Amino acid sequence: MTPPRPGKADSRRDGALTRVARDARPFLRARTGTVLRLAGWSLLEFVQTFLGGYGVARALDHGFLAGRPLAGLLWLAVAAVAVLPAQLATRGVFGRLADLVEPLRDGLVRRAVSRALAGALAHPAGTTARSLSQVTHQSEIARDGWAGLVLTLRSFVFTVAGAVAGLLALEPRLLLIVLPPLILGAALFLATLLPMAARQRDYLTADEAYAAHAGKAAADLRDIAAAGAADRTVAESRALADDQVRAARSLARWSGVRVVALAVCGRFPPLLLLLGAPWLLRNGLTPGALVGALTYLTQALAPAVQALMTMLSTVGGRLLVVLDRFTDAPPPPAADDRPPSVPPVRGNAPVAELRSVTFAYGPAAHPVLDRLSLAVAPGEHLAVVGPSGSGKSTLAAVIAGVERPTAGAVRWHGRPVRPADATAVRVLLPQHAYVFTGSLRDNLRYLRPAAGDRDLAAMIDALGLDPLLSRLGSLDAPLEPDRLSQGERQLVALGRAYVAAPPLIVLDEATSRLDPAAETRAELAFAALPGALVVVAHRLSSARRADRILVMDGPRTCCGTSAELLRTSALYRDLAGLWEPDEEPREKGEPDEAPRTSGEPDEPPRTSGEPDEPPRTSGEPDGRPRENGLKSSPPPSLF
Repeated sequence: MTPPRPGKADSRRDGALTRVARDARPFLRARTGTVLRLAGWSLLEFVQTFLGGYGVARALDHGFLAGRPLAGLLWLAVAAVAVLPAQLATRGVFGRLADLVEPLRDGLVRRAVSRALAGALAHPAGTTARSLSQVTHQSEIARDGWAGLVLTLRSFVFTVAGAVAGLLALEPRLLLIVLPPLILGAALFLATLLPMAARQRDYLTADEAYAAHAGKAAADLRDIAAAGAADRTVAESRALADDQVRAARSLARWSGVRVVALAVCGRFPPLLLLLGAPWLLRNGLTPGALVGALTYLTQALAPAVQALMTMLSTVGGRLLVVLDRFTDAPPPPAADDRPPSVPPVRGNAPVAELRSVTFAYGPAAHPVLDRLSLAVAPGEHLAVVGPSGSGKSTLAAVIAGVERPTAGAVRWHGRPVRPADATAVRVLLPQHAYVFTGSLRDNLRYLRPAAGDRDLAAMIDALGLDPLLSRLGSLDAPLEPDRLSQGERQLVALGRAYVAAPPLIVLDEATSRLDPAAETRAELAFAALPGALVVVAHRLSSARRADRILVMDGPRTCCGTSAELLRTSALYRDLAGLWEPDEEPREKGEPDEAPRTSGEPDEPPRTSGEPDEPPRTSGEPDGRPRENGLKSSPPPSLF
């Protein structure tokens, strides 16, 4: 994580304070009565502080030192009895505290939910994850931090007021010694507030980034192991941990400055008073007033200052950061129902382009892709064929931006691939379709939540989902994944991608459980869309429908039309000979379970008695290593 420039950091901190203060003023004005009632109860704490030191001073000067022990005891009794009303005040304060704390938490939760709904179209994944964190964790941080700050600040104000009033009543000259270190320490402490808030923000951001990476890695362990991406995952984890360590060290350095400020405020006033005691006594200060002043400093001022600084050090900066996140401006609404982050097309730039791309599953592994250059034009239909283990699924993952190439570059619309553009540029459908428990409508609108009934009707007609819709009864009927055949799951996933209609659609054997007629209908429907289509084919008929065919045999590739490849590629002729007998229909309900791909939530377990996955016979001969010797787990995908 690159530290922000000083100018940007200052601007960001000022913006945070402005936003929080802007929303805090109307919140407190609406609860003026509650604040006044809290102040009324706190007056008892003021009285206790004032009588504590004043009673000790009078007990010495007008009692014990004057030879009147009974008067001294009475003044000590007054100081002791003043504690009782202060304890009653504590009960009253806690009774009114909920009127300030709970409305804050409720308002923050409402704001987070509203922002999630407003930004769902613009940032569907990031907004939802951030809003969930705000509702569950960050709102509780704000609630607890606000409650602690109100209690500590209230106690500090009335305790300091009582101590200052007592010092004025005893001897005004005492303030000449007591106030300078208090003011100096307070100024030093206040100077750390904004830098500490920035360091708290950096630390919280680094902590969230590491937690998100760890959670994703834990969910994708099977895919990471299958793809041989353990070293890269460890490197990313180490980089995020280093960012967190740097943020923690910077936060610790500023915490050291606060320790100095606390020492100046809490330790210097009693020390200076003792050093100046001879001068004060020679100039008329009584012994009782000196002891009373020490009582104020050690029993009231020092604990109040320490409590306030400790609270602001541990909670104040974090509270400011969390409140700033809630008050930050929501993302701008999209101009239409498509994600707004699609990068503009540069002239006739290809939708997807590979420039001398090399990819290997590990530093010592043989490359699956070796200096491959490929361009997919807008509206083009490209089929990818090859024997098992030739790198077809790896190529699909690299084109879709799921896997980063070892060397070379992948570009979308002439621009480098950016994760933020992924959902707006492409959809990658693997062989094992992701369907979640919910309504059919929710499943079909998963990638485009604003799709209307007209869009869904056009998709149903184009892909032939009418039998499934008739069986379920309606679009809003509940859909249970374990009650669908593999072919029906693939149709639902295909419908979801058709409704989204991004510039690039990559089908990694996503029609493998459809019969040839349904597969033909689906591919023709996708080919009719304005975007580009890349299909990892498992039937010769699927390859023949494409504008171009890419034949893969590990690092060796050959590209052309079907007629050209029959003349120039022996491997394509061999594949065509193996494919011809396999043009028989498959059953849609044929079981085909596989480990989950990355980013997919848990699906319901298979029902009892469901048969295991049979070996595939789609024309890919057995006995060849798949993806550099790895087993047939598909690479990580998003949908």
